[in-house]
Amino acid sequence: MSNAKEQLCYVGSYTDEQSKTGISLYKFHPHNGKLTLLESYTDLPNASFLTLNKDRTVLYAVSETNTYLGQFGGSSAAYAVEEGTGRLTKLNQQPTGGESPCYISADATGRAVFAANYSSGSVTAYRVQADGGLSEPAQLLKHEGALGPRKDRQEHPHAHSIVVAPDNRYAISADLGLDRLLVYRVDADNGTLEPHSEAAVKPGAGPRHVVFRTDSRHVYAVGELDSTVTVLAYDAGAGTLTALQSISTLPEGFSGGNTCADIHLSGDGRHVYVSNRGHDSIAVYAVDGHSGTLSVAGWQATLGRTPRNFALSPLGDYLLAANQDSNSITVFRVDAETGMLQETGQSAAVSKPVCIHFL
Repeated sequence: MSNAKEQLCYVGSYTDEQSKTGISLYKFHPHNGKLTLLESYTDLPNASFLTLNKDRTVLYAVSETNTYLGQFGGSSAAYAVEEGTGRLTKLNQQPTGGESPCYISADATGRAVFAANYSSGSVTAYRVQADGGLSEPAQLLKHEGALGPRKDRQEHPHAHSIVVAPDNRYAISADLGLDRLLVYRVDADNGTLEPHSEAAVKPGAGPRHVVFRTDSRHVYAVGELDSTVTVLAYDAGAGTLTALQSISTLPEGFSGGNTCADIHLSGDGRHVYVSNRGHDSIAVYAVDGHSGTLSVAGWQATLGRTPRNFALSPLGDYLLAANQDSNSITVFRVDAETGMLQETGQSAAVSKPVCIHFL
């Protein structure tokens, strides 16, 4: 049993007339995996993705809407994080200039924030102000190129994430519509991005999220549409990607519908986790220490419907899965050796949870 102190985490949710809470603050009890609600915030609709700055003093969130203050596109908001309590005070909110922002990230210097606009297929760049708030958009980069083969989902570019590399030199945007990972050079001083290189994944994969391997030599990209993980070699100096492996997220023989959502790497770099919506599970992979390629370790049902995002606890001993369509977060204990998940019996009722981020 863990002797760690209680931890804090934020949950982002989709909102509606019945539930207007976009962000919730929870206390997590590592000795038993219990979640306790501390605060609810109703000032940001559809807070579908959250991140923290490098000092963990400011929380950034997207508001996944198609208009903001009567203008085209969604918005991003900044909140000051109260030390010790985790309570939030809104600093400001700025438009993205693109519809349905679904991902937000902060660079390692704390001077730039980036958001991905799904429906518009674009990325928004912000400069960070002295208090941690966001500037007006410093840049809007629209994705272009040949589309993937899925006419129903790849009808135009769909930027689904923007992830900054550990060394802060480059950032990768996974575009579901283009079946490509777009690499940008990061200019933290100006809070902007410069197109640098691209890498293709399998046609119809629909890349959604990526995660860097601990040593920065590999990148793992989850394909929403074909339920795969693509392993890519990453040259940190050149800012280039080369595909090495594509592996299914589903057990052999599964014939139901499925779309993948989130992907995370364990803190020790030994295991990769992916959420399956349809199979309603977390797929667990072992990482080959030399090649970076993956082998299946197993699957764990999330005990809920449509697990979108999930999070590993700070010590890596728990995994929390956000089951969007059953309005629940389910808590699992992580076996450090095998990477597999074990039921704890702990869950929390949360309306449409779609993002979990530990403080």
